[in-house]
Amino acid sequence: MSVGPTALLLAAGAGARFGGNKLMAPLPAAVHGAPAGTPIGVASCLHLLASIPRVVAVVRPGDRALAAALRDVGALVIECDRAHEGMGASLACGVASDDGADGWIVALGDMPAVAPATIALVASTFRARGGVVVPTYDGHDGHPVAFAASFHDDLVGLTGDRGARRVIEAAGAAVHRLPVDDRGVLHDVDRHEDLAGTVALAPARHD
Repeated sequence: MSVGPTALLLAAGAGARFGGNKLMAPLPAAVHGAPAGTPIGVASCLHLLASIPRVVAVVRPGDRALAAALRDVGALVIECDRAHEGMGASLACGVASDDGADGWIVALGDMPAVAPATIALVASTFRARGGVVVPTYDGHDGHPVAFAASFHDDLVGLTGDRGARRVIEAAGAAVHRLPVDDRGVLHDVDRHEDLAGTVALAPARHD
């Protein structure tokens, strides 16, 4: 039975450039309604849950603190034994765990600056058009990206750290690029100094 699109939160990275434990690092100020002190990964999850009822978060084996924090806010958490391979492997794990969905809206745990309204727009565009929906800012592709169920086998077959870029490149006319007025779709947190940019891009409230 159709259950609608699932949001996949990819939260299995090691955070090496950040110095480890990146997704549990606290926000220095409120971001789109997530209070100061909220872990980065939890804020990203809350923004998804504001628009998409079902969020599956993919974490590394043994990352108990993050897994518990994500469960506490309402995500279904799965551990990916292949997480060490990279983002592509984590995405494949997430899709394989949720075969009954009409599609997947793929978000990154280290992107809490994406506005909930942007996520809602990606979701509504996907429901109307299907295929692949990619938000863009100033001509650059961002996240989250929506994929229809017809891309299941392509996504499950991903390996390594490249993510779904090759699936998007091969999708041709099925790709719908959605210009948005939200620089947050391009902003991830790789290093501690990126947190200041996150706060600057994402006000405390977004109505």
